[in-house]
Parts: sequence; structure tokens; C-alpha cells
Amino acid sequence: MSRIRYRRLVAVALVAGIGLTGAACSSSDKKDDNGSKTSSSGAGTPLDPKTKVTISVDCMPPTTKKPERKQWLDDIAEFHKTYPNVTINSKDTFPCEDTDKFTAQLQGQSETNVFYSYVTDLNQVLDAGQAADITDYVNDKTVPNLKDIDPNVLAILKDSGKLYGLPTTNYSMGLIYNRKIFKDAGLDPDKPPTTWDEIRTDSKVIQDKLGSKGIHGFFEYGAGNQGGWHLTSALYGAGNNVVSEDGTKAAFNGPEATSILQTIHDMRWVDNSMPSSAGKEWGESQKAMGAGQIGMYLAAPDDIQLMVQQYGANFDDLGMAPIPGGKTSLMGGNDYFFKKSDSPDQIKAGIAWINFKFLTLKKGQFNYGRNKADGIPVGLPQPFFFTGQAKATDTADKTQYATVPVANYKSYVDAQVPVKGEPPNAQKLYTVLDTVMSGVLSNKNADVSKLLSSAETQANQLLAAGQ
Repeated sequence: MSRIRYRRLVAVALVAGIGLTGAACSSSDKKDDNGSKTSSSGAGTPLDPKTKVTISVDCMPPTTKKPERKQWLDDIAEFHKTYPNVTINSKDTFPCEDTDKFTAQLQGQSETNVFYSYVTDLNQVLDAGQAADITDYVNDKTVPNLKDIDPNVLAILKDSGKLYGLPTTNYSMGLIYNRKIFKDAGLDPDKPPTTWDEIRTDSKVIQDKLGSKGIHGFFEYGAGNQGGWHLTSALYGAGNNVVSEDGTKAAFNGPEATSILQTIHDMRWVDNSMPSSAGKEWGESQKAMGAGQIGMYLAAPDDIQLMVQQYGANFDDLGMAPIPGGKTSLMGGNDYFFKKSDSPDQIKAGIAWINFKFLTLKKGQFNYGRNKADGIPVGLPQPFFFTGQAKATDTADKTQYATVPVANYKSYVDAQVPVKGEPPNAQKLYTVLDTVMSGVLSNKNADVSKLLSSAETQANQLLAAGQ
């Protein structure tokens, strides 16, 4: 899987027997982790700066990321100017979330007071009984930019209307393309394709004009769950679901899936606008794009920096457009949860820190002037969870301090495609859908309808078993 994108959900049975602590809903008789009584102020009020409280927070940048590490420590010092009595015990845990360790921590109730996760982790954390309900703690006083956080992003951190986490970064899928290849092929790099028909047309132009140089128009995956992930992304772009609303039946076998898969098949076998290596696991597209060998592929924005840092690409050559279809976009990203046993003041202190570090414009991760001075790229379309005035301010700040070409991502940013989370049993469903993508990429005579029907049967069995 991609570096930060996926987690498998763990069923309730795996965490059965874990004792659940009481909800942190009253501060009158709670004690903080120093044994001191907490303040008696209401949940919806900001932390009193005079309150003495200690919280542990994980995902401090590792020492190998020197600028990010320094910024974290500098931000704690800045935070202490407002909250001098809050002690933050930072935990250097890299990678920030390891699948097995994360599950073990939930089972052992050993996570930090404010703990990092992926936005797809809510079910697992709730199943373990380890998430504090922060609904009453989060408002425009404690998180001033709350009204401008995309409600679709917050919805993924809610269950039965209750909020359990705050986002720190996120992505939504789109189309990364090579602007230099577009220009060399006579295509307008400022008008990337927005439909699958346009992708096929532009891919064929690239193949016809530049194929003799080993350059192909498009790349797609068919293994390692990447094919299923991309097919889900494509279906979301068309406005489809992969499973029914109640999560009990497959919902991907329809005309949109047939059309998209047929187009991919025809690009591979009729137009020959895809390389013969298409269908491999994650990493191949980034290498090929970095080497200037493909024109387009579906991806998240973090691939842009990866291709520059690891595969020799140039920021100037890379652009990003919305997901084809533009109806909804598969999202993912990171957030922080609050441990169920946290005292009210620990929750308040955690919210204050997350707000300062990750949700306040011109501060923390949004201090673009500092990022530029420290050599951290500025201008990439992420984090990407603000709307309204906060989005306008963020875009203006990124443009002012940009070290990468912001205009290259304009169509992606301006589209503001509504986001939607991964389907239930995502990884197992992606494995099933891999067979469909692999089928059209590896078999010139593939029967798309038969592949979809077979996958639908497998998916229904999976969902019926509740696996």
C-alpha cells in the first residue's frame, strides 16, 4: 500500500474483552495525569491558560527530518506562550502508525493521550472503546476555523453524529499529469482531461506523437490492491458507490464501471497508449512519471513530492487535475483521536495543541514563510480540507510563499470535488477488484461484463460474511 493511505479495519471480535473506561463528560471529579483536580469549566470552553495539565502526543517528526523536528519543538515553545502550564510529552514514533503496533496499542490501551491515526481508523478505534467523544469540546471558540473545515472530512470522523477526531492532513484523488509531455505532444497543459473519453483521446495523441521515444499516455494498476483502489476512485469520480449504502451488497457492477474498464482496456490493447508493464503494484507509475515516460495516472497529491525527491521529476513538469467525472473523490489522510480515559482538561489541552499546530492559518503547518526558509516545499495542494474564507486565505498564503508552481494544480484546487471515504472492508474489496483491473490489463480478449459479475459474486460473499 501507499505510505500513508491504508489501514485494515479490525473486527470487534479482535478487541472483545477490552475494558471500557468512562466517558470524559464531567470535570468536577476528574484528575489530570499529575493527580491534580481538573478545572470545573464546561466542555465547550477553551482551556484556561492557568490550568496545569500534561498530555502525551505521538507522531513527533523523527530526527531524520530535521526541519520538521525543529518546527515541532519551536511550535511547542510558541504554544507555551499561551498555555504555559501545559506539558506536552512528544513521542517520536516513526512511522507514525504501524498496522500491528496500532492494533496492539488499542488492545493494551497504551496509546498516547492524543494519538495519531488515519481517517479510515474510526471504526477500529471505536470497536476498541478507545476514542473520547469530543463533540461538546469542539466549537468556533476552541477551533476558530471549524466552520471552514470541509464537512465531508469531519463526517468521516463522526459516528452517530458524534465527533471523535480532528483532521491534520488529507488528500483527495485526482489525475497527475506531465505538463512537459502534454506540451511536447501538442496538447494544452492548462486544459487537462476531465473525462475518461478525454483521457483516452489525449493518451492516444501522446502515444502517436511520442511513442517512438518510449513515452506512453497513461498508466494503471492491477495488483497489490492498487487496481481495486483506483477502480474505486474512478467509480467515485463518476458518482457511484462500491457497496450499497448499508454496506451489505456490492454496488460496482453497473454501466459506469463497464464503460471505465472498457476504456482502460482499449487504451491498453487498441490504442497501445499504456506500457506493457501496466498492472504492476504501487511505485511503478511514480518511477515512470519521474523518468518522463508516462503522461497521466490517477493519484493523490503527495505523489508529486515523492516523484521529485525519489525519482528525479521536476516540479515545473507536473500538474494535477480533478478526478475524471468530478462527482466525488476518494479521500484519505491523517487525524488525531483523544484517548477515552483522558480527563476533560487533557482533551481541552489536546484540542488546543492540534488547533495551534494543524488548524490555524499562518501558524504551525500553515506557517509557509517558515516552511520556505526551512526548505520544505510550499504550494502543493495539501493539506486540503478548508473551504470558504479559510481556503481563500490558505491559497493566497501558499501563492505568496510558493516554492513550487501553484498554477499547475489550479484546476484540481478550484474544482473542490466533494470527498468520500473508503468503503467498508476496503482492503479485501480492493483485492477482489484487483482481479477486474488485472483482467483488462493482461488479457486482450477480456470480457468486462464477466469480470465484473465474478467480482460482484465474490464481494457479496465477503460482505455477507461480515469479514
